[in-house]
Amino acid sequence: MEIRKVIKGRRSIRKYKPDEVPVNLIRGIIEDARWAASGGNTQPWELYVATGESLRKFKEANRRNLLEGVPPTPDIAMQQDWPEVMKMRYQALARNTLTSQNIDRKDQEARRKYNADMFALFDGPGLILFCLDKALSLEYAMLDIGMILQTVCSLAYDRGLGTCILAASILYPQLAREILSVPGSKNVVIGIALGYPDWEAPVNNFKRERAELDEFVFWVK
Repeated sequence: MEIRKVIKGRRSIRKYKPDEVPVNLIRGIIEDARWAASGGNTQPWELYVATGESLRKFKEANRRNLLEGVPPTPDIAMQQDWPEVMKMRYQALARNTLTSQNIDRKDQEARRKYNADMFALFDGPGLILFCLDKALSLEYAMLDIGMILQTVCSLAYDRGLGTCILAASILYPQLAREILSVPGSKNVVIGIALGYPDWEAPVNNFKRERAELDEFVFWVK
């Protein structure tokens, strides 16, 4: 597929078909993604791929932690206070996802169910966790994670799959260690849900928004 179509066509998928994704297909995506750029060709990333029974256990435990009010303890601190313009974009995304599902802002029970679905990875049949060794300086290694993350998501789209980059997948990293065998010496940075998109679902079809160039590009002559 033409690269411009991949970049502009890829979107976060929040409802998946139940079909399992063949392991060889995921392997092929990662095989290509390993050519992503990294600082000094260090390739610091470590990926943990979960499917089947291990993923089922992880999703159930992750969802249960949310519903029982277990405090999150992510390995990488989450942004709490956003600059105003970014806060507005964040809120607009939340509003679009809820509106597409006819969930009223004041409907706490429906919002609670949606959040629970998110912590169950929208029931995606695959999960890829992106990790870094704790000995690494995050300032640069996180850039490398971003590069392979984007590459994996783009390659998945090119192969007819959908992904959703989810902070909800890494807020309880102990689950990754207990269920998915991620060593304690690794930082669990981010995860993506993976599967075949349900294109009939309105939540996968709302209009996406991006900032105009003049909002973030500064031309210097």
